[in-house]
Order: sequence, then structure tokens, then C-alpha cells
Amino acid sequence: MFKEITSLQNPCVKYILKLKEKPKYRDSEGVFVIEGQRELKLAIEGGYKIISLYLHIDLCEDNHVNKYASQSTEILKISSKIYKKIAYRGSTEGIIAIAKNKSHLLTDLKLPEHNPLLMVAESPEKPGNIGALLRTADAAKVDAVIIANPRTDLYNPNVIRSSVGGLFTVPVALASTNEAIHFLQVHKISIYSAVLQKSVVYDTVDFCGPSAVVLGTESTGLSKSWQTAASQNIKIPMLGQLDSMNVSVAAGILLFEAKRQRKFTS
Repeated sequence: MFKEITSLQNPCVKYILKLKEKPKYRDSEGVFVIEGQRELKLAIEGGYKIISLYLHIDLCEDNHVNKYASQSTEILKISSKIYKKIAYRGSTEGIIAIAKNKSHLLTDLKLPEHNPLLMVAESPEKPGNIGALLRTADAAKVDAVIIANPRTDLYNPNVIRSSVGGLFTVPVALASTNEAIHFLQVHKISIYSAVLQKSVVYDTVDFCGPSAVVLGTESTGLSKSWQTAASQNIKIPMLGQLDSMNVSVAAGILLFEAKRQRKFTS
């Protein structure tokens, strides 16, 4: 039996809105909001624990209701009015969930023994860029993503939305720049920093060994720590009049060159 909610003043409605709007509250509660069947499916497959399900029965097919109902400790049936209030977009198929955060410590990161490929992003701030980076990391099937000096809440709804669920498919660790560099050095992973200074064209380096592709923001680039720690600084030749490209596009170029060298087998 579902608990039915029809009032916008219901505490459950206020709770989910507060979670979506306030990063510090999400952090203190240790939970976040997921919208959409695809994102929810990927979260469950990625081992996330679902706390609550908000279901708009008129939009959510019965087979989906039954499939996800067993994954949640609380199921709430909501009206169209409430759904429109709490949904970020209209294409979430009538399913919104609250899930428990995971730990994202470097010490929890488990890497394959043979030739790991990682992506590192330093100080990404825009949720849309973070989501796009995670989507790119999933497409290239990297072994892990490290966000160094994070400036945005990883569970920001816009990160989840723009990653199209990629947040749930790739192991992600959060750390300082120094911690990330130390981690890579201890694990004997070559660091390839995307900067212009003392760099070579990206397709002239060998990514077939344990490798980390490191990218900074479009506005400030990478800190000197990454330039100094790099096994090699690398660059993408810019053939037009602009001197930079979107960070997720750059990540795609570099990661897929690494996968090409590895014959797409690792």
C-alpha cells in the first residue's frame, strides 16, 4: 500500500525540495535526489541504497513501479501538482527518488591491477561541466575519476542530470590536488597534464601503461602542481582562432586516444 500525498505543504514535499536546493542540507542528511527511470536504474546497479520513491502513478508504468518498489524503504504516491513542483524536468517518467550518498574517499578507490586509465579534473565548478565529464568518462569506460579540489557538490541535481546517470557508472573520488598526485605516484600511474607549457601533442605520448589524463578548467587551467608532477604535459592543437575548447570535449579527445592506443581493450 502506497502512502498518498496531495498537499504541497506536506513535510515530505518540503523535505525533497530542501534536498534539491541546499547543498549543505544534502551533505548533513547524507542523501540526494534522483530523477528518472534510467538514472534510478543505473544508481541501483551501481550499489546506491534507495531511501524513498516518489511515484506519479499516471506517468509511471506498473512494471516499473513493481520493479523499483522492492528497492525502497518508503513509497509515496504523488499528485500531478506535486510532481510538477518537485521535478526538474518533465521527462522523468514519473519517478523521483531519494538515495543515500556513497563515500568518495581516495582510500575507497579500487583500481584494476593491469593498466588502469583514470581521468582527473581539477577544480571543476559548473555542474553541467562536471556532468559532461562524467558522461565522457563513462563513454570511454575509464577505471576511475578523481575530482581534485572540488568546488561543487557532487550530488548537485544538475550534475546528475547532465551526466545522464554517469555519476553512478564510474567510480569517483574527491581529494585535494596534493592527495591526488600522491595517490597516482604511489600507484605508479603516469600523469599526463593538459597544459600548453612544455607540452607535446597528445597523440605522440604512450598511454598504454597505467595513465591519468588530467584536465583543468577552461578559465584558469591546471595548477602548477600538476604541471610539475606530470610525466608529460600534453596539448591538443587548436586549428581555429580560439585558444580553448570545452573541458569535456578535450577529455573525450584525450581519453579516446588512450583507448585507441590500447585497442579499446582496456
